[in-house]
Amino acid sequence: MRLIGALACILLFSIAGASFARDEEQVTPERARANFARPVVLGPDDVRAFPDAPAGFRDVDAGVAQGQVVELAYDSGITGTLRRAQVYLPVGYSADRKYPVLYLLHGIGGNQDEWRGYVRAPAILDNLIAAGKAVPMIVVMPNGRALPDDRSPSEERVFTPENAAGFARFEHDLLDFLMPAVEAKYSAYADREQRAIAGLSMGGGQALNFGLGHPDAFGWIGAFSPAPNTRPPAELLPDPEAVRERMLLYLSCGNRDGLINVSQDLHAYLKRHDVPHVWNVDDHGHDGDSWANNLYHFAQRIFR
Repeated sequence: MRLIGALACILLFSIAGASFARDEEQVTPERARANFARPVVLGPDDVRAFPDAPAGFRDVDAGVAQGQVVELAYDSGITGTLRRAQVYLPVGYSADRKYPVLYLLHGIGGNQDEWRGYVRAPAILDNLIAAGKAVPMIVVMPNGRALPDDRSPSEERVFTPENAAGFARFEHDLLDFLMPAVEAKYSAYADREQRAIAGLSMGGGQALNFGLGHPDAFGWIGAFSPAPNTRPPAELLPDPEAVRERMLLYLSCGNRDGLINVSQDLHAYLKRHDVPHVWNVDDHGHDGDSWANNLYHFAQRIFR
């Protein structure tokens, strides 16, 4: 992840307005660097659930048929603009059958191309589906910054309340406009058991906030290195019993990631309330290697 994106994740809790605010201190890039570099303290539970994916798992294989990535344009009542998302259609996609849908959300410095370009999600999915390890699925990679100007921000814009608030506003853009557009355009299931949401860093926080906030909309949630925009555990799950056994909740972070405390707090809360979940602490930092590996493992476990 670009340095600007990593630093911005730390700033998020204090610049995102009422929905995300946790701190009243003045935030600076220098403070962000210090927070991101905080020592990582691991507990006995902070271990791998899975090994790293095999070599070449996110490389395009000439012997494996490739799915298609197309652009979806949809009208947003949140921004009042025509917004765009990247949509992965698996090999053999046909309107004659229905497909489950995974929504993949990017980090604060990225856009709808981050999963496709930086993490190489389409190749990961092509290889898994070809090997019979993942269910053929539609994957929607939207722009999670719901602003009229939703371009990836310049450095001076990352640290503004407006930019961070755009990610909070995406909750209703996703539920009220993007999801209906996807289900109207493509042969997609429209029920929670066939709908998943996951994200990296800022998008990991969004996946937890939106997924746990709308358990009737999503049956599968993946948060990879979730950032401080993640709501406090008791706010995410005020009634743990209500979601117990209703979904797969997959949580991961690297053991060299200064943001691991966000995930550790949620893991501890889930464990304390007997909420089943996956907790995978790999040997990476806040980077694409961790996110690619966890997408590899998450994609094999959803829609089963």
